[in-house]
Amino acid sequence: MKNILFIASILLGINGLNAQITVTNTQTPNSLVQNVLLGFGVTASNITVNGSPVNAGNVQGNIAYFSAAGTTFPIPSGVLLTTGNAAAAVGPNTSGSFTNNVPATPNVSGDPHLNAIANSGVTNGTVLEFDFIPAGDTISFNYVFGSDEYPEFSPSSFNDAFGFFLWGPGISGPFTLGGYPAGGTNLAIIPGTSTPVTINNLGPGAGQYPQYYVNNLSGAGYGTAIQYDGTTTVLSCNASVQCGQTYHIKLAISNVGDQSYDSGVFLQANSFSSDAVQVAVATVSGDTSVYEGCSEANLMFIRPQTQLGDTLIINYEIGGTAIEGTDYNNLPNPITFLPGEDTIVLTITPTADGFPDNFEYVTITATTISGCGDTIVSTGTLYILDSIPIPITETDPTVLCATDSVLVSATATGLFGPFTYAWEGGQTGTTAYFPTIQGVMQGTVDYLVTATNSCGYSSTDTVTITLNQTLMVDTLYSFPATCDPIGAVSAVISGATGVPNYEWHGPNDPNSAAFINASVWQNLSSGWYYFTVEDDVCSANDSVFVDILNPPMAAFTATPDNGCTPLDVLFQNNSQNASNFQWDFGNGNTVNVGNMDPQTQTYTNSAVVRLIASEGNCADTTYATITISICGCTDPLAVNYDPTANVDNGSCLYPAPTVYVPNVFTPNNDGDNDLFFLTTTNSTNIELTIINRWGNVVFEKSGVNPAWDGKTQNGGQADDGVYFYKYRVDGLQEEYLEGHGFLQLIRD
Repeated sequence: MKNILFIASILLGINGLNAQITVTNTQTPNSLVQNVLLGFGVTASNITVNGSPVNAGNVQGNIAYFSAAGTTFPIPSGVLLTTGNAAAAVGPNTSGSFTNNVPATPNVSGDPHLNAIANSGVTNGTVLEFDFIPAGDTISFNYVFGSDEYPEFSPSSFNDAFGFFLWGPGISGPFTLGGYPAGGTNLAIIPGTSTPVTINNLGPGAGQYPQYYVNNLSGAGYGTAIQYDGTTTVLSCNASVQCGQTYHIKLAISNVGDQSYDSGVFLQANSFSSDAVQVAVATVSGDTSVYEGCSEANLMFIRPQTQLGDTLIINYEIGGTAIEGTDYNNLPNPITFLPGEDTIVLTITPTADGFPDNFEYVTITATTISGCGDTIVSTGTLYILDSIPIPITETDPTVLCATDSVLVSATATGLFGPFTYAWEGGQTGTTAYFPTIQGVMQGTVDYLVTATNSCGYSSTDTVTITLNQTLMVDTLYSFPATCDPIGAVSAVISGATGVPNYEWHGPNDPNSAAFINASVWQNLSSGWYYFTVEDDVCSANDSVFVDILNPPMAAFTATPDNGCTPLDVLFQNNSQNASNFQWDFGNGNTVNVGNMDPQTQTYTNSAVVRLIASEGNCADTTYATITISICGCTDPLAVNYDPTANVDNGSCLYPAPTVYVPNVFTPNNDGDNDLFFLTTTNSTNIELTIINRWGNVVFEKSGVNPAWDGKTQNGGQADDGVYFYKYRVDGLQEEYLEGHGFLQLIRD
């Protein structure tokens, strides 16, 4: 049986791996035993806690109901007995020394059975006892023991202990109790041994049985779900009994050596049973409901530990309104337990059929014949739902004065998050901003929000914005001004509550000091004016522009507007509707005149010219740019080159060319005087012609530096002798040099 709950915890899903168990003490001990702890084949009576009978109003803090649905803790739910307040067991694990004994747990220092297990020193604790009659020949239940004494006080004198003591027919042992001469036995023992489960016997310091210990520190193990630093794994208690006979059991836990560092024992719900195959349903939500197309359920058949040695075939009956194979998948029937197998899990997958058939259900019934010949019936019911409730909590703001967008929010709760949110108008997320509606000054405006979970199920709700605003600015009037301040503004309002207060601001500055508290403002110049009215509820605002009649317009021309320095510029005033003119010529000169006469200025540098034309309180401004250039010779080859000039004015002067002509050359390829050429300065082109004694041209060429190599025009070598030459040398400007003479060609 020790693997059953581990399987069940996996089947519950991992959506809540960081969740904590919940603990409630609203049920009486009698209800916890009868309705939570007991399973099939067992009836109980004479229930007491710490020796006192329980009744309907007897609710205690140290014995409570717990639920671990959606957490890492391996027992889904059950009864919790503690040495302190049961609420202290709620995780996560945040302290290595957690204690909560308010209200104080009863003193059980005189309990002989707990002292026997702990080797004395028992202080406070919880003792739950009752009589029961089994329907079969075995009794079993499952539990987990946990403590904050782990790991640092294992072992130590703080040997917090617990025991499940059983007395009755066929039971014997060292634990004495009146009416049971054979004594009783402790069922809470380490598997395969007769050693009781205590802090000193099972834990990290004991050095034994590590397979049964779970470290919960810092979120390890079950540390996200519970507070205790260490626990056992799920352990099982089993005993052979006689069907139909009365037995007495005592479930007890206590502190030892002090009243600090809480300990507790978790008893699995419905596991206290006798010789019956139990049918259980496990779902992600922890209840017995699943949703079409969104979740699955696990149907678990669990048989007693006493039957593990044999093969067991179980035929079960399927009932309910849901149809197998149509509303959910087909299930194998019968099922077969093989030797050593204590749990068989069948998965029920609801079909998303799209039909509104909410609250269909499936009932699984398994029948077991106990060793005493009694018939024990176990039933599990699963509800199949086709709609998931998604409650939406939303804000419904009341806006007294809707001058801006209104923030609204919505939060969905329920299964299968996280949720997505879609607002009317296209906004998404948990919050949205909606503008005030034009014309809606009083009443409500509704917006829809739809929340959708991870399975695609949706819910829609309405967010209502209540507008409580009757005050409004109906109309603003403006009357134009001339260049004298004769303009005016006027406001008409409606819906005021109480005596309204007016504020006009301006011109052109809504944050300026208020000039007047009235609905009309006169003798104004042109510009924007801002109006605010407040009543006993809220405020409203608007703005209006005061126009101007025949405003001045500044204009002028500059002739020329560019040229070489110094540049004389004529300015012609072309302004309109103005009688006063302020000139700033940008060259250091300014002038104020009351006429439109032309103006003349001389410029040596570029400048920006400004003209302000005004009439009364009105003015207009215009600008023009005068661009000045430095003109001169920009050719570096000229004798009068000006490196500061940026415009060439054609004034460059160049030196005259010079020519030197040799009278002898020796073209014998010895590398010395092999070519006849002219040496010149300040030349751009040379025309050179060579003529022999008979008047024939043997060489003629022009270029930068033509040279004769002593060959004729047909490529032959010219004879030794005297030749006539003539040339023309072009200078840098239009001038040129011409000349002629004789040269001697010598080859030897």
